[in-house]
Amino acid sequence: MDVVRKTLFESAMLQISVVETHPVSEACGDVERQSRNVVVLPFSGVFSKHDGPGRHVVATPSHAVFIAADTPYRIGFPGAVGDRALTLRFDETLTPERLSPRGCAEPIASQGLLPANVMMLRNLLGARLMRAEADTFEIEAAGLDLLDLSLASMRTVNAGPRRSTLVRRARALERVKEAVALAPAEKWTVTELAKIAHLSPFHMCRVFRQTVGTSIYDYVLHERLAHTLDAVLERSDDLTAIALDAGFASHSHFTARFRSFFGCTPATLRRVATGARVAELRKIVTAQRTRPALN
Repeated sequence: MDVVRKTLFESAMLQISVVETHPVSEACGDVERQSRNVVVLPFSGVFSKHDGPGRHVVATPSHAVFIAADTPYRIGFPGAVGDRALTLRFDETLTPERLSPRGCAEPIASQGLLPANVMMLRNLLGARLMRAEADTFEIEAAGLDLLDLSLASMRTVNAGPRRSTLVRRARALERVKEAVALAPAEKWTVTELAKIAHLSPFHMCRVFRQTVGTSIYDYVLHERLAHTLDAVLERSDDLTAIALDAGFASHSHFTARFRSFFGCTPATLRRVATGARVAELRKIVTAQRTRPALN
């Protein structure tokens, strides 16, 4: 497996890197441990984190994944696609209220579904770092914003069903997420995804919304839009080609959905990302926090 890691920013509190992984198979790698807490935010591709028998979560450009310091885990790559991700490494002292497993109002889970504003901040910050266009203060402030918002997206499962039921549901839904991650542009149907989950279509839709917090349709749309951010900010690909590759029927359909979700058109985002400072980009992202979800 080929892994390329480039550290783009480092301070006493936070280290920001871009990691590209090119696997040769789907098999899980060796057991790993991190010396510091890590939040992984994929730009593209897909990987799975396994931290115990029958326990794994899938990471795509729609997700944040948390890796706790000194905790064993293994990484797998469904479809041997690989991934490219922004990583935020930090000590527990930076955000103790988010990380405490007990006696805390906001304990976190291993994975979170990112809202539009956090995806935008991830990609815009990554692009600015790669082009070395921002000063240290701007980057640290934006990086800490991104860390806080990413951790906020991760919530533990509420008490209710028995643990065995929760485990079965989690496995079923991770199979669905993995299938969508490998082919977000596929013309999926509820029946096809329900078969992957080994659930009835009605039960799959109900459990998906209860567990993930969004409908299965909105989740697939979320994934498609998340996968387009990287290409939009690259500024080299034609927007119509990006729309069709992502599974949208037309440029106009893609633009309408993109604007509804991210609050601006793909063309506007390209223009703003080219000339704006990180502080200005953060204002755009902050404005997104109050926007409604896709319908």
